[in-house]
Amino acid sequence: MLMLLFYVGDNLYALDCSQVAEIIPRVMLRNVHHVPDYVVGVFNYRGAIVPVIDLCHLIQSKPSRSYLSTRIIIVYYVSKDKTKRHLGLMAERVTETLNKPDTDIMDTGTQLDEASYLGGMIMDDKRMIQLIRLENLLSDSQHKYLLAGEY
Repeated sequence: MLMLLFYVGDNLYALDCSQVAEIIPRVMLRNVHHVPDYVVGVFNYRGAIVPVIDLCHLIQSKPSRSYLSTRIIIVYYVSKDKTKRHLGLMAERVTETLNKPDTDIMDTGTQLDEASYLGGMIMDDKRMIQLIRLENLLSDSQHKYLLAGEY
């Protein structure tokens, strides 16, 4: 599996590249009121309004730092009811990919209901890389609120 690597603080994470539509620089976002703090805003992406979730804020309760390599990863988000939309994920140091077989993914032995989006781990040289399970990133109610329409 080809994976896009990025950081949340000092920890390394990965997304399956088949779920990635595009990686763009940070753009001006319009604030959305009355949403969780990790939703940093929305923007116009190719004629559609796309919400952006700050992965650093979601995972570690700290906003992404403003590095030159802080990017918005546009992903294809498919909900449990098969609705497909674009979603923006802001992350730090989005600069690298890694190709590893699925058999290299190890179970972490822990599962938190609040963070069911955290998947298995991959050991690479001296690094531990945790996978993000995009399909579990949003609850059904969050999906309905943030991603109301189809594309």
